[in-house]
Amino acid sequence: MIRFEEVGKVYPDGTTAVDGLSFDVAEGELVTLVGPSGCGKTTTMTMVNRLIEPTSGRILVEGEDISRVDPVRLRRRIGYVIQQVGLFPHRTVLDNTATVPTLLGWKKRRARARAAELLDLVGLDPKTFGDRYPEQLSGGQRQRVGVARALAADPPVLLMDEPFGAVDPVVRERLQNEFLNLQATVRKTVLLVTHDIEEAVRMGDRIAVYGHGHIEQFDTPSAVLGTPATDYVARFVGADRGLKRLSVTEIEEDGLEQPPIARMDEPAGAAAARLRAAGARWAVVLNAGGELHGWVSAESLAPAGDRDTVGDRARRMEAWVPLGAPLKQAFSEMLQHDAGWVAVVDGARFVGVLTPAKLHEALRRSVDAEARGVARDQVDFDSVADA
Repeated sequence: MIRFEEVGKVYPDGTTAVDGLSFDVAEGELVTLVGPSGCGKTTTMTMVNRLIEPTSGRILVEGEDISRVDPVRLRRRIGYVIQQVGLFPHRTVLDNTATVPTLLGWKKRRARARAAELLDLVGLDPKTFGDRYPEQLSGGQRQRVGVARALAADPPVLLMDEPFGAVDPVVRERLQNEFLNLQATVRKTVLLVTHDIEEAVRMGDRIAVYGHGHIEQFDTPSAVLGTPATDYVARFVGADRGLKRLSVTEIEEDGLEQPPIARMDEPAGAAAARLRAAGARWAVVLNAGGELHGWVSAESLAPAGDRDTVGDRARRMEAWVPLGAPLKQAFSEMLQHDAGWVAVVDGARFVGVLTPAKLHEALRRSVDAEARGVARDQVDFDSVADA
């Protein structure tokens, strides 16, 4: 969708902003450009919509050399979201959102209908917010309007320059989540500039880590964190890159432990005897359909009356995560609930538990698989979980 071929930018004073950039961005891919201030990442992005003209090389969008395209026409087919949003203060939210369709000659009714649709998509009820002015919105709401406006004409490409940097951390995380959910629906080709490696890792399908004017590594988040290509990348992502990698390593079913199981309708005394015989201190409690109900300790099952069932003694399961969630989420659940393990479910179906040892093993396996270019299930090593 976007191709850079030996692209360079040298300013009249001799400053080289970018030098010999060559990389591709696939259709529907979200690529984050990350690096320190002045490294050339924003220059790279703004050359795509010709706000800055390259001095060498060429850039292609949908196979077309953009230097041969009228810049105004080019910009109207590329969405652009900036940190300070840039809404027109004298226009309503609905009219702000309809800006590009209006410039493209859409009839007013169609443009406003499209704007209302996009506002609803980003979580702003057009009946509530459509007639408001930007000053009547919070920072997070203005940022949502900015995203809606960029998407209004259904552009194939979206450029985002520090789009979540002007809001507080809580709102920022929520906006990131909302945009990722939106991207799963609209599947735009996105270049997102950030200076925050954690945001780059969380948002990007691939990451371009910039040195001064060039890319030090262009790879998946897990590869950048697990196998930095240069000492510069290793320093930039930080010594805690193993912890950061938790956020991009998914929980897989074959990396889980299978604990003792008790059924809700099972007599409590029988379950207690079974756990004692197995030397187990606790069991996961499932209903007849194999769905997670809770957990129960062997101690709480005895003594039991003749009519007592496991369901009568079971406790609610506080620490659980869905299959495919990042390891970071499981680790957070363990810490939040002071738990030695978390249950993992696929929908409502119980699939196993993740312990700290298994979490560590999954992280090591992911790093080794990335380094060797093989699937995670092909990596074998001794683990404390096997001791």
